[in-house]
Amino acid sequence: MLCFFLRHRFLYSPLMATAKHQRLHQIAGASLAGSAKKPKTMMDSAMKEEFAKHADYLNALNDKRERVVKASRDVTMNSKKVIFQVHRISKHNKEEVLSKAENDLASVTDRYMSRLVKELQGTDFWKLRRAYTFAVQEYVEAATFCRFCKTGTLLNLAEINASLLALSDKDVEPLQINVLDYLLGVADLTGELMRLAIGRISDGEVEYAEQICKFVRDIYRELTLLEPLMDDNIEMKKKMETMLQSVVKIENACFGVHVRGSEYIPLLGSSDPDYSFLGVPDFE
Repeated sequence: MLCFFLRHRFLYSPLMATAKHQRLHQIAGASLAGSAKKPKTMMDSAMKEEFAKHADYLNALNDKRERVVKASRDVTMNSKKVIFQVHRISKHNKEEVLSKAENDLASVTDRYMSRLVKELQGTDFWKLRRAYTFAVQEYVEAATFCRFCKTGTLLNLAEINASLLALSDKDVEPLQINVLDYLLGVADLTGELMRLAIGRISDGEVEYAEQICKFVRDIYRELTLLEPLMDDNIEMKKKMETMLQSVVKIENACFGVHVRGSEYIPLLGSSDPDYSFLGVPDFE
């Protein structure tokens, strides 16, 4: 009996040891797997929270962009109205037209530019530049157009930014128009000055048209020196071509007046019909 017991003990002990070892290995593996699942769950939760923060930021940025686009649309539309008002100017109603244009420009600043400033102040507004740059350019064009027609000078960037400071809160970074948007607006100004010069010539104000011609020529010369030094100059290159066309049109108009039209320009705008400059008698 003792021999039988010893024989079975020695025969089955290795098998039992192997089974026990496998069992312990399975238990240890299950324990390690359980301990590994817990950090993975925590990591997933942390990633979800981080992605949720980024999603909230992008949603807020997109909402702000939509509001900026709407405000920019109002600034652009009403700035164009100011420009149209200035184009009604003549030698008979200059003070009246400019006074109304300045009031309209002040209204654009207080009602529409203020909305744009409120949306962009205290933020990285350069991220949304593409959403508001055209509105700012149009506003600069209207403001500089009014200043030139009133004083014959160019409204500089510091003066425009100073006028916007009053619209910003004192405890946040204010919106400041950058140099590129200002120069693009000044480039657009030359097109409006070309239209104004042609209109003044037709009204007999040749000297005023020559003053405009000199002013536009000076702007073109200065921007020609700056344009190669600008980093983001694709838009400026296009505007420089248009500006050159405006300069040529004004020069040709003034040249044509001096060469061929000096004898009848004073008659333009007169209510008395006189066709002597055509070499024909007056009609009754």
